[in-house]
Amino acid sequence: MKLNKGYLVAFVLVSIFSIMASSALAQDYPTKPVNYVIPFGPGGESDITARHQAPFFKKLYGEDLIISYKPGGGGAVGWAQLNKMKGDGYNIIGINLPHIIIKPQQKDVGFKTEDITGVFMFHYTPDAICVNKDSEFNTLEEMIDYAKKNPGKLTFSGSGKGTANHLAQIRFDKMAGIKTTYVAFKGTGKAVAALLGNQVRAEWGYTSVGAKQAEKVRMLAVAMEKRHPKFPDVPTFKELGFDLVSGAYRGIAVPKSTPEDVRTKLSEMIGQINADPEFISRMENDGMAMLDVDYKAYPGFIKEMSGIYLEAAREANIIK
Repeated sequence: MKLNKGYLVAFVLVSIFSIMASSALAQDYPTKPVNYVIPFGPGGESDITARHQAPFFKKLYGEDLIISYKPGGGGAVGWAQLNKMKGDGYNIIGINLPHIIIKPQQKDVGFKTEDITGVFMFHYTPDAICVNKDSEFNTLEEMIDYAKKNPGKLTFSGSGKGTANHLAQIRFDKMAGIKTTYVAFKGTGKAVAALLGNQVRAEWGYTSVGAKQAEKVRMLAVAMEKRHPKFPDVPTFKELGFDLVSGAYRGIAVPKSTPEDVRTKLSEMIGQINADPEFISRMENDGMAMLDVDYKAYPGFIKEMSGIYLEAAREANIIK
């Protein structure tokens, strides 16, 4: 087939102008407020962390992050609509692990993990074993000894099935050679209430529980590489011989139609916020742990975490 020269020239010119426009957009970005969608209701940790980011975004880049909410399906409603949003850099959405990995494996939720274009994973709330201040368990070793002598009798509350809490329980039981009973509640708040009300013996919670309930609970171990700065006296699971680093990971994604230059620019911007000492202090004071996975590293990170989470989910019969 013989190509029309005029058509070919026009095509080349359009392509060049598109590339130039994309580069100009990235260079000037942002020039107006950015819509930051949280796929959960207000008040949760995804909302809290977004609100921590907003003033630093304004300080560094001169524009507002306008936080809005699209709750439903444990985040699935918002993520299913992500690629229908305009991909101009002014629509971003919060993403969570293990949610975006586990949910598409359970049923059709309107998106697949590979549909999510993550540009930066900026923190996680580490899993932690929490007990009441008057608990008989003062150390993780004491708890494990009890569990070995009483298979299935040690009860833990946690924030739902297939969540970071639940998968941590599955993984830890296997590591420790114990069998415990996980009682799923709808959200961290209700799981904490069950612990404080002595409906369970312990909770697979987060370090944020230790921060918010410091007068009522104590943590026996945290799932981090190193001890949390806010809790220097609480050992990590790794220190105690268990290779468990886990939690609820959070980041930001954009529609697939977002130009590559803008994705990279936004990733760099979130990274700059993450490096701000005041921002770090605010996050850690709430019991959160910093994470720096940029746009380039995101695919490898998701691949690694998918392997870990899917194995645990299969063992728990959450997925096939």
